[in-house]
Order: sequence, then C-alpha cells, then structure tokens
Amino acid sequence: MTSHSSTDTGTPAQAAPYGALLATFVTSIFVSAALLFAVQPMFTKMVLPQLGGAAAVWSVALVFFQTALLAGYAYAHLITRLAPGRTSLIIHIAVNVVACFFLPLHIANHFGPPPQSGEAFWLLALFAVSIGLPFFALAANGPLLQAWFARTSHPAARDPYFLYAASNAGSFLALISYPIAIEPFIRLGPQSWLWTGGFYLLILLIGACGLLMLRNPGEAATINGAEAENVAPPRSTDIVWWVFLAAVPSGLLIAVTAHIATDIAAVPLLWVLPLALYLVTFVIVFQTRPVIPHALVVKVQPIFILALAAAFVLGPIDSIIWSITLHLSVFFVCVLMCHGELARRRPPPRYLTGYYMWISVGGMIGGILTGLVAPNLFNWIAEYPILLLFAVLCRPGLSLPVRGSGQYALLAALGGGLLMLGAALAFDLRPQWSVLYVLVGLLIGVTVRFWQAPLPFAAILAALFLVNLSFRESQTVHVVRNFFGVLSVIDSSDGQYRGLWHGSTSQGTQKVRDEDGNRIKGRPEMISEFYEGFGIDQVFKAVQAKTGGPIDYAVIGLGTGSLACQRRPGDTLTYYEIDPDIVRIASDPKLFNFVSECAPDAPIIVGDARQKLLDAPDASYDLIMIDAFIGAAIPVHLLTREAIALYQRKLKPGGLIAMHISNKNLELASVVAGVAEANGLIARIYDGGDAEEDADRYLWVPRVAVLASREEDFGALAKSEYWPVQERDPAQRVWSDDFSNVVGAALRHLRARWERGS
Repeated sequence: MTSHSSTDTGTPAQAAPYGALLATFVTSIFVSAALLFAVQPMFTKMVLPQLGGAAAVWSVALVFFQTALLAGYAYAHLITRLAPGRTSLIIHIAVNVVACFFLPLHIANHFGPPPQSGEAFWLLALFAVSIGLPFFALAANGPLLQAWFARTSHPAARDPYFLYAASNAGSFLALISYPIAIEPFIRLGPQSWLWTGGFYLLILLIGACGLLMLRNPGEAATINGAEAENVAPPRSTDIVWWVFLAAVPSGLLIAVTAHIATDIAAVPLLWVLPLALYLVTFVIVFQTRPVIPHALVVKVQPIFILALAAAFVLGPIDSIIWSITLHLSVFFVCVLMCHGELARRRPPPRYLTGYYMWISVGGMIGGILTGLVAPNLFNWIAEYPILLLFAVLCRPGLSLPVRGSGQYALLAALGGGLLMLGAALAFDLRPQWSVLYVLVGLLIGVTVRFWQAPLPFAAILAALFLVNLSFRESQTVHVVRNFFGVLSVIDSSDGQYRGLWHGSTSQGTQKVRDEDGNRIKGRPEMISEFYEGFGIDQVFKAVQAKTGGPIDYAVIGLGTGSLACQRRPGDTLTYYEIDPDIVRIASDPKLFNFVSECAPDAPIIVGDARQKLLDAPDASYDLIMIDAFIGAAIPVHLLTREAIALYQRKLKPGGLIAMHISNKNLELASVVAGVAEANGLIARIYDGGDAEEDADRYLWVPRVAVLASREEDFGALAKSEYWPVQERDPAQRVWSDDFSNVVGAALRHLRARWERGS
C-alpha cells in the first residue's frame, strides 16, 4: 500500500493530506473488516449450545453471513449510484446508529427452542433477529468506503482495488486472533462488550472518511466515470463468470469446513482456518504483484486435487493432522485459482460496487446450495467432490481436446473406467481387491496426459469419485443425512458386525451374525466400549451393588442403544437424544435390537439434554450417564460447570455422574476434574489398565470419568486401582457456559500421543 501513496507527485505540503486521507480509509476498512469477521465465530459460539454443538451450526451461519454480505453490498451499490456524496454519508451513518440499538451482541430474547425439523431455517431467523442489522451495516463498509475513496483526489483513487486486500487482511487477522488470543482468555460476555466498543469507534472513523471524501473531491465526483474512462460496461458473460468464480470457492468453504469440523470438533479454530485461508487468497490475488503468481497456481492445482482424489478412493489418512493438512492445502490452491481468475476479470473502478455485488451474489449462491440445498438433496457429502470438479472447470482453457488422438484417448480412458466400475458393482468387489488399485492407477495415468485440460480432467476425476462411492455403498445398510450430519449403518466385510457411524466416527457396534453367517436372535451381546468387565460396565455394577435393588438411570446420547441392555428387572431407564434419526435407527430392530430386546418401553426424550433435563424432577436418578463425547463435534455445553450443577440436582443422594470421555482428538479428563471441583465433587478416571482390546471382536477399552459428592458414593470403584482420583490442573480455567478451550484440549491430546510415541 505504500507503493500507492508514493505515486503522489505533488509538493510536500500536498503529500501530508494525502497520507492522512489514505491512512484514515485504510484504518476504517481494516477495523470494519476485523469487526465483521470477529463477530462470526464469537456469535456462532454463543448459539452453538442451542443445537447440541452440531458442526452444521457453522455451515448455516456461513449461509447467513454470505446472504447478509450480499445485502450489504447491494445497499452500498444502490446508495453509491442513487445517493452519492453527502447523502450517502448521512444515510450510512444513520444505519450504523440504528444498529447500535442491537448492541451488545446477544441471542435475541424470547426466541423459542429449536424445532425437531427445519433447524437450519430456525437458525437463520435467530441470526437475523439477533445480529442482522449490525452485520448488514458492517458488510456495506468495504465496497462503500472504496467507492468513496475512488471519488477523492488521491492519486491511488483511480485503482482502489488494493483496499480490498486491506479489508481481507483485517478479516484474516481478526479470524486468526479469535481462537488464539481471544477465546482461550476472555469470556463471551466481555468479548461482546469489547466488540461493541469497536463498533462505536468505527462509526467515528466512517464519519471521518465521509468528510475527507467531501473535502477532497476528485474527477470521479464531478465527471461521469464511464465517459472519463471511455470503457464499456461489463457484459452478461462477464457477470456470469464473476458469479460462478465466486460461488465455487464459497461452496468449497462450507464443504471443507463441515468435513473437518465433523471429524474433529465444532470449535472456532476449525471454523476460522478455512475461512482465514479463503480471505488470504483475496489478499494475494488483489495485490499489484501477487506473491504467488496466478500462472503457477493454475499449473499445480491438478496435482493437489489428484492427491485428494486418491485419498478419497484409497481410504482416509490415519493421521488427523496430515488429513487436515491435505484438505486445507487442496482447498487453498483451488480457491486461490478461482479468485485469481476473478481478479484477472475485474472491471474498471467505475463498476467496482457492482463487481463486488455480483461476487457476493456468487458467494450467497454457493453458500445456499452447499449449506441448505445439498443436505436435503444428497444422503452423503456429495457436494464436496462435486465442487472439486467445478473448481477444475474454473480453470482457463475450458474446452475438449481438438486433436483426434486426444479425443480417442479420453474416450478410451473413460470407457475403460466405466467398464471396470460396472464389473466392481456386478461382482460386489471390495475395496481391498486389486482391481480397485488397477483402476485408480489407470485413471491417474491418463490424468497425467490431460490434467491441464479442464473438461477431460474433470471427467476423469468424476470416474474416480464414482468408484469410491460404489465401494462405499457396497457395505452400507442404511444411510440418512440431516442437520446433525450423515448417519450410516455399515456392515463389516465378513458381515458379522454392524456399526453406526456419524461421519467417520463410530457410535456403536452390534454382532448381528455368527461365524457361520446365521442371524443372531434374542438379547444382543454388548461389545465395543460397553463390553462386560470394561469401565462402563463397572460403573453400572457399582451402582447396582451399592443400591442393592432396582436403579433409576438416565443416558444422554442414544447411539445404537447398547446401554439399554444394562437394565435389569425393576430398573427404569430414560434416554435423552437430540437427533430424531438416531432414535429411528436405534429403535428399528432390523438395524439394531438393543432397545427392542432390552428396553422397548424406555422413554426416549428428543431434544437437547440440558433443556429437557430441566423438566425432570430433582433427585430422580441413581446414575446419569453422558455418552455424548466420543464423537467429533462434542456438545461442549454438556461439559461445563453449569451442566454438572444441573446433573447434581437431578441425582438422588449418593448418586453418580458418569461420562464416556473416549475421544480421538481431545483430552477431556482434566476438563472433567475442573468442573467437578468447581461443584464440590470428586472425579475418578478409568483408563483400562485391567482390560485388553480385541479388534477382531470389536472390543474397545473406553475412557470413563465418574463424579460423586463423597468417596463412599463410588462404591466398589473407590477400592479399584484402575479408578484413580483425577486432581484438577490449577493452570487450566474451569469450563463454563461462556468459556471453553477446546484448542487446549486438542493440544493436550496431541502432546500425550507424542509422549507415548504413537
């Protein structure tokens, strides 16, 4: 940006006002963008408990933000055209002042609980009512302030697109700062007040920009821009390309974020990483000399996409770190390529606000199709590979091979791929069969010939993704997709075991056939983490022995319904489950029969457990078992100081709170110890020293936490060396409803793995 201000050829007396003018506009745009993107993870975190910590909350939030961004860009375009100069300044200041009545940021009062269907539209309404106007006002600032700057006499006003890079730099820094410097140290309440103070400061900066525009008018303020530049307006084909080149990266942003957040955790860090990379691409491509040349990005994009396609087909990467790195690298390169094409096609400054408005239209279309339409159209995450194919079609040179040999080779490759795909489907070949690898090798080999030609390359990638889909579905018994993710019931390759999967995380397993392939009837055996003698089973036995009679217990998180088979005659069981499709799957004896065989009359209360538990009488249960943390997108609000206090009220005297805290990405034992001590409870942790896993029999040793008011309440567990007391780490802040540090839990988990050498 210094290169722009250095173009001034006036006297030193003239340079000072230009310097102050540029600094004021850059500061205003930077602060506005920082506030605009800081509010996104902050307010979404406020809303997250309303929908059980589902990763889709962020996907729907992005749809709202993109739609509100379009509204702000359209408003900026209209007032720039219809009410330029002083009138636009007055109107915009008034809009910002009215937005102050919605501050500080908070969830709208008297907004009812989420419904059991249509959660996405309920969430959009909540965002609109709570932060719609402040976000709208901020969204308009980027293009509006650039348009004002273009009307000044500053030498750089002829090409103000460099300010777009400043805007995205502010957005990027705000996003990166939130999970690193804000979320781990500041509670949500103070965060909201700090943000409000920044909004008030921004109103003053906007007023200063408006006054500088009026006092330093340039040619654009007095001469018709189109005549001065002697350029034709954008063609309809230009607008179509702007929309398409903006829609594909926007859709990819939601798709890759949902994929990563669902497999790890619905937390701001994993929300902001893809969005930050998305913004960095704008900073790069709108520089006068991009640090990453666009021509280089166009050349290497096929290599990155091919690596991800191979991972899709040949199986997931075991290391979550390398998996995230691969997905984010491919995402970054694809978005950089699309946005590079978008920057290459930008119009003269006369059409700046319209250009940004059409970019925003594309962003909204990509967001709506990916975040709202695709989940209702596909029963798996089909939009992710489809958008990768579209990213290939965004490449320059979209055409078929013109030479006969090239066309014949392409047809031969696709024909061979379809024949082998048909053979795989006809003979029910499994992924471990060599034919899959032969097919992948053939297609990759032909891809090397065509990867710089967008259409043939996209066709070959489509064949690869179809191969992956065919093999995945060969073992799938049932699949459903809803707001909370993709639920798949999948049989093992030998047909003996059946598992319920949420994305790539197992939610429970049942042995459905014996070694001879015969269907197992009657009361099912509990396996996986619920196997007899393992930690969870020990908890139930301790409570039953201590009570000496029937017990009343509640389970938060239904899964396959395995814990129904812990019920003995006379026991009462109540399930709490937020996902209605989980209820349908677990209650269907054709899929799993834990519930139908062991507790067919047990009530299953659908909704968020904390909200529904409020309706239960105090002192209702001998045991509350929370089995909701094994998955990726853990419901943090079920693991806070306030949540534990609620569970305490619902326990009978001497009752236990048990938590299944096995998690492939997060260390939760120290978190449990902290919230336990904050409520005057003792925490004991089981880590499986007395049990052995058996992968062939689907037996997994769980990690379990148990909380009690007194030592004697633990019963037999207090005498076991495998249930040591977990002391609170004084260096960790206790999790509460307005503070949690999932990033810290993830880092502790990684550190523990490295120390174990695994």
